[in-house]
Order: sequence, then C-alpha cells, then structure tokens
Amino acid sequence: MAQAHLPSEGPKIIAHRGLCRRAPENTLAAFELAYRTGVQWLETDVDLLKDGTPILLHDATLDRTTNTSGPASARTSQDLPAIDAGSWFSPAFAGEPLPTLASLIDFLNRTGMNCNVELKSGKESDAAPEAMIAATLPQLARLNPGIEIIVSSFNPDLLAQFHEAAPEYTIAALFKPRHLAKDWIGVAHGCGATYIHPKDHLRLPSLLPIARREGFRVGVWTVNKKARARELLGLGVESIITNKADKFLPLAVE
Repeated sequence: MAQAHLPSEGPKIIAHRGLCRRAPENTLAAFELAYRTGVQWLETDVDLLKDGTPILLHDATLDRTTNTSGPASARTSQDLPAIDAGSWFSPAFAGEPLPTLASLIDFLNRTGMNCNVELKSGKESDAAPEAMIAATLPQLARLNPGIEIIVSSFNPDLLAQFHEAAPEYTIAALFKPRHLAKDWIGVAHGCGATYIHPKDHLRLPSLLPIARREGFRVGVWTVNKKARARELLGLGVESIITNKADKFLPLAVE
C-alpha cells in the first residue's frame, strides 16, 4: 500500500509560492528562505512542459516570472538551462532556475517541509488531467514518509481523477467567491476533498458552519494581514495561505 501523506491536526501557516515577497515566487530560493525562517508549509503551482516535465509555475505563460516568453506548454526540459526565473524579481537572484517538481521533491526530502501542491489545468493550463496525474504521481511517490502533502486545484475533474488514482493523498478543492454561489458542496464531495480552499472574502463566516457540517476542513487564501488571520483561525479556519508566512509564525503556535 502507498505511503499516506495526510495533513496533521492544528492550524497551518502556508507560504504562498514560498516567501514570495522576499524572493522570486515558486523558486527554490523562495522555498529555502521559508525553511531558514522556520516556516513548515509551502504552497506551489505545477504545470507541464511540452514533453510532460512538471515544473513550478503559476502563470500559463513564462512572460511575467522569467526572462523568456510564451506558453510553458511550448517548451521542453531542454529549454530549462536557459530560463532565468530570478532576474525579474531582483538582480540578486539572476540565474535562479525555473524549478521542476523533481527538484521540489528533493528539497522537501532534504528539509522535511510539507507542501500544498496546486495542479494547473483547464482554463489555467494546456495540461490535460490525465497528463498531469501521470507526470506528478511518480514524483510525489518519492517523498519521504512523514512529509505531509495536500493536492489542490480549481479543476474538480482533475481532483476527482487524482483522488481515484491515489486516494492516499489529501485533496483540497479551490474556490473563488463566484464559485461558492453554485453547488460547491457537491463539487467538493464529488472530487473527494478533505479541504475546501476558498479565497478570503466577507462571506466566509457564514460559510464555515456549513463546511464543518459537511465534514470539510478549511484553508483560506491569500491572507496577508495578521489581524485577519487571527480572526479566521478564531472562526475555525485550519490553514492560512499567505505571502507573509515568516511574519505569521506566532499564529501557528497560539
């Protein structure tokens, strides 16, 4: 039987794309900085290159966060050495590589950090669910026992297929506020979600009792004010996804 990578009890402070205000997002530099400042959880985005190599990239294109342009799906792993994912942020990070999922797994195994892995699909990516699952599962299977993983996506079909293929991983269904006006409960149950991850918005207090009644745990993105994070944790939210994880660390132990 596959090793389960289940989330532990207690509130989690999750570094959104690493410490992305102090280092280029979704890079090993941002993850290393999170680790050195005592953060225990990372969040990152996974997309696929043309040859099926899973990389860490939020946008569908390379324009915003690298020295190159165009869709990631037009590149292959042979292009990676020439891609600079750090100079856009600061000259201090010039030459920072665009990470692969394999390099993230190596980093997690070395540091013991935990990770929320968001899989891109549908309107966010050219990657088909089947291709994403086939590319990511072999890498996730390399994780050391004890490392906790949450697999999230805005695409419920992808999550349902992932859950069927690998039920040992915890699923989180991502929601924007407009999605919560629809049958979000049926969507979340249908993809085997343990968590729902809604965007922070004013209607969250009324959502939380419903989520608890339905058996879901709740993680909220992206919360950058400490007072709001404290409020949400007091209301029963279990994970705070933030760009300021290093500033929020006391929240995790109160």
